[in-house]
Amino acid sequence: MNLKQTLIIAFTLGVISISAWEFYWRSQGLQPNIDDNKNLWANQRAKLENYDDKTVVFIGSSRILYDIQLDIWEKETGTNAIELATQGASPIPVFRDIVENTTFNGTLLVGVTPPLFFASANPEAPFNKRSQSLVDYDKKRTYAQILNHKLSVPLQQNLAFIRDGDESWDSDVDLKTLLKQIHIGTREGPAYPPFNNFEDISLDRHMKMPERMVTDTAYANTVKKVWTSLLSGDMPPPDKESTTNAFVELAEKFKKRGGNLILVRCPSSGLFKEIESKAFSKEQFWDELVTKTKAKAYNYQDYSQFKDLFCPEWSHLAAKDAQFFTKELIKIMKADGALTNLKTN
Repeated sequence: MNLKQTLIIAFTLGVISISAWEFYWRSQGLQPNIDDNKNLWANQRAKLENYDDKTVVFIGSSRILYDIQLDIWEKETGTNAIELATQGASPIPVFRDIVENTTFNGTLLVGVTPPLFFASANPEAPFNKRSQSLVDYDKKRTYAQILNHKLSVPLQQNLAFIRDGDESWDSDVDLKTLLKQIHIGTREGPAYPPFNNFEDISLDRHMKMPERMVTDTAYANTVKKVWTSLLSGDMPPPDKESTTNAFVELAEKFKKRGGNLILVRCPSSGLFKEIESKAFSKEQFWDELVTKTKAKAYNYQDYSQFKDLFCPEWSHLAAKDAQFFTKELIKIMKADGALTNLKTN
C-alpha cells in the first residue's frame, strides 16, 4: 500500500469517525453551542478602546448577563452594548479596570448580586480572582490565542461535540469530562450533584436561558441541586464595609470624569431569594450602597410588574421573562432620565 492510499484511507476513516460521533450526540439532543470563555470576554473588552457616545457597558455577574437582553436593549435605546459581566464573580475588578485603564465616561450599568458583590474586597477571594483573571488575560493574550479562538468559532457553531469553554459543565461531551464521569468501584469524598450547562450565548455575549430549562423540570432541578449544595455549606460572613468602600471609591472617580453610573438588582426566587433576604437585607446592603454612590438605582423588589417573573433555577430569568424585564426596565429608566445617550427620533 503506497502513501497516497494510506492518506486517503486515514482521511476517510477520520471523517466517518467524526461524523458518527457528531451524529450520536445530535441524536441525544445536543446542539452546537458557543462557549462563554475568556476570549469571548476579551473580544468585548477590546471594544472599549474605540467607544463612542452611544456605547453602554454592562458589568456584574451572571444575572445581568442573562436578564438584560442585548438585542432588545440596543433596539429600544439606540445604543451599542458592550457586555463585560462575569459569571460567578464580583464586578469590582472589572470596574477598576474600566476606571484605571480606559477613558470611558459613558453609561455603565452594574448588576448587583448581593452574595457575590458583598462577599469580599480581598483580591485573593475566589469571586474577585475569577473576574480579575479575565482582566489579566485580556492584557496578556497573544496573537496566536486570538487566531486560535477565531478558528475555533466555526467549529463551535457547527459541531455539537466541540467546546472551547473555561467552565467544567457535567453535560459537556469533551473527552476529559466523559472520563471524569466513569466511576470504578467506590471512591472517597462526597458525591456532588452534576452541574449541567444552562447557557446559550452569541459572539457579542448576548446570553439567554435555553428553553430546555423551562420545559424540562428535571434538568432545571439539577441546577437547583447544585445551588442548594453551595448555599447549604459554610460561607464566611459578607464584608459589606470593604466591598462598599472599594466600589464607592471607583464610582466617585468614574462619575467625576463624567460617567453615568446605574445600579440594577435583578430578580431571584426560591432558596436564593430566601437567603438573600435574610443575609443581605435590602435596607442594610442595597440601600446603603445606593446612598453612598449617589447613582441611579433600580431594584426589582420596588416594582410590582417584576414580582412574578420566572427564574427556572432560582437565580436567572427564563428567556421570555428576561425580554419583559429588559423592556420594562428601559421604560422605567427612560421615565427617570437615567439614560443619557438615547436614540433620537
